[in-house]
Amino acid sequence: MKVAYFDCFAGVSGDMIAGALLDLGLPLAILEERLAKVGIGGYEVGAGRTRKNHIGATKFDVSTAAPEAARTLNEVRDLIEASGLPEAAKLDVLAIFTRIAEAEAKVHGVPLGEVHFHEVGATDAIIDVIAAVTGLEYLGVEKVYASPIATGTGTVATAHGVLPVPAPATLEILSGIPVYGTHIHAELATPTGAAILAHYATFTAGIPVMRPEKTGYGAGGRDLEIPNVLRVIVGEVAVERDETVTLIETNIDDTSGEVLGYTMEALFELGVLDLWFTPIQMKKNRPAVMLSALVPAHLEQAAIDTIISETGTLGVRISKHARVVVEREMLEVDTAFGCLCVKIGRHEGRITSIAPEFDDCRAAAQTHAVPLKEVFAAAREAARRQIDDAH
Repeated sequence: MKVAYFDCFAGVSGDMIAGALLDLGLPLAILEERLAKVGIGGYEVGAGRTRKNHIGATKFDVSTAAPEAARTLNEVRDLIEASGLPEAAKLDVLAIFTRIAEAEAKVHGVPLGEVHFHEVGATDAIIDVIAAVTGLEYLGVEKVYASPIATGTGTVATAHGVLPVPAPATLEILSGIPVYGTHIHAELATPTGAAILAHYATFTAGIPVMRPEKTGYGAGGRDLEIPNVLRVIVGEVAVERDETVTLIETNIDDTSGEVLGYTMEALFELGVLDLWFTPIQMKKNRPAVMLSALVPAHLEQAAIDTIISETGTLGVRISKHARVVVEREMLEVDTAFGCLCVKIGRHEGRITSIAPEFDDCRAAAQTHAVPLKEVFAAAREAARRQIDDAH
């Protein structure tokens, strides 16, 4: 499944999201065609290469001819519903703006229908949201993940006066989402950027287990002491799914333990999913073992050939089984025994397992001359703290 991971170490804004998606391959011409389907005018869009602290990135810009009046949610809704955008895109755009409006209404204590967008109701915000929706669609992204969001600190000047960072509406949009402050005196997370990720993303403490294919960088407007960029990684991830696997079994009563151990190693090198031996009693009361190998469909014949050639068995049994594979995420955690890897399992959004990597823990136990169970316990506790801090 194609996924995108938003790394928000310098915060997130609508133009940074648009820039990163353009950097990943969304053609500006495609975005301009999509924008032409919406009844707004008096603007120009552009994208160019820039550098932020030695990192190359794409800067997305929207310029308008004159100052604009604040729009209401109903005006934004009418504009989008009357547009030529695909229906799915309309729903996403409106859901994002509704999220912003609900936050504004709660913060300012007014009915939803009376909320007037200022910064986020302007043409550039509408374009940023449409760019995000269009870019994810164009790139074929099926699921979005994001890191905890850096918010910055200090104050920011808005249409409502000088407000603390993160701005109240931004903080409301980010309710329930992992965030963290930084020493940087700037508004790193904007309402538009926050609402886009709140709509799309599942937030994780680290990069999910994935095969990265391409990375894009979207530049912010300011020059900061850190690279003011949003990093977006696109790749494939193994996701929870139903699938069918092959179970190959055979009963063996005349093969040595050394050969069976070698056969196990050969099958794991081949790529079997799992393998185990079960003590059994065969005819004439002979002690024996049953070899069981769980194999993906494309390795079925190769596994059969290996089992027969290595063990000399006269036959194997084959059966098909459905299984569910849960999502997995690898975390690196700091402990008193060093940095260790921990595998996190998730089922239907819930964490179901926290499993430290054995090789890491064994090496740490040997280095520090402590029991292995102490290293396992430290790794699990560090992983729990990191997960809790991210939520």
